[in-house]
Amino acid sequence: MTEIPLSVLDVAPRAAYASTGDALRNTTELARRVEALGYRRFWVAEHHNMPAIASSSPAVLLAHLAAATSTIRVGSGGVMLPNHAPLVVAEQFGTLEALHPGRVDLGIGRAPGTDQYTALALRRTMDGLSAENFPEELQDLIAYFTGDDAQQRILASPGRGDKPDVWLLGSSGFSAQLAGLLGLPFSFAHHFSSANTLPALKLYRDSFRPSQWLDAPYAMVAVSAVAAPTDEEAEFLAGPSQLSFLRLRSGRPEAMATPEEAAAYPYSDREREFILERRDGQALGSPSTVRGQLTELLDRTQADEFMLTCMVYDVDARARSFELIREHVAPHLTR
Repeated sequence: MTEIPLSVLDVAPRAAYASTGDALRNTTELARRVEALGYRRFWVAEHHNMPAIASSSPAVLLAHLAAATSTIRVGSGGVMLPNHAPLVVAEQFGTLEALHPGRVDLGIGRAPGTDQYTALALRRTMDGLSAENFPEELQDLIAYFTGDDAQQRILASPGRGDKPDVWLLGSSGFSAQLAGLLGLPFSFAHHFSSANTLPALKLYRDSFRPSQWLDAPYAMVAVSAVAAPTDEEAEFLAGPSQLSFLRLRSGRPEAMATPEEAAAYPYSDREREFILERRDGQALGSPSTVRGQLTELLDRTQADEFMLTCMVYDVDARARSFELIREHVAPHLTR
């Protein structure tokens, strides 16, 4: 029996009364701290038109994070491929891999990571808004790294010969099946699509075909996790994230409220029901509580790796959550 690897997904959350620069500096500090704790990867996600999130440009942020760390793998969780030309992504991540060989992950998603109006502003055309060309664009992207015949007329430089590890991300069966058919590692977004986790993982494993990248399926499960010395403190720390998600889904996104503001927010009965549904599948509480929750999730999913995301207002509390999990939870997550 061995411990399963633990990794971190961050979105550079921007707290109320703080600047975007503060958010990015906090993410940099968090990357250094989780590296020292022994986490395997530090990924950042692409989101747009969201005041509470500063990770709109993963490639730029990853260049900074890779330079600020030395051993932890850095990557995108993910780059939303329909927002970008595959050649541009290949050049960006080929540059990162050339600068930091063996440390770069390119996680690819097919959702826009934003609303339809912002997606149109990114793409400048209605074409591709449905992501119907995603499988073809993904294979074009990989070909730029490998120099396959399909892209012989165009040299991605950097890119060709500087291939990061490519992952497929998803919250549904579509990406799960595609990852399996292509023989790619797969990361499932359990943190916002917990009802689909088990069916998607089964589809991925059933569809898997060995490839030059993998001999066997490799599934990572992304889960929201907030640990604190007590269940009550963890509940308090999780309040701002829950309120931010509610505001986002209500069409009024704002920077992350303080825990005190979130605790004082006058939730309606319907809003409280939404929050309870949102919490399904999260790991939240004291170290012993989180240990039980993640152990149960590991038993159900048979994940090869967990990627933890922690949307907490204060960076020190965020780092402490990862420290508590590393010290008190990780040794019990074995396969």
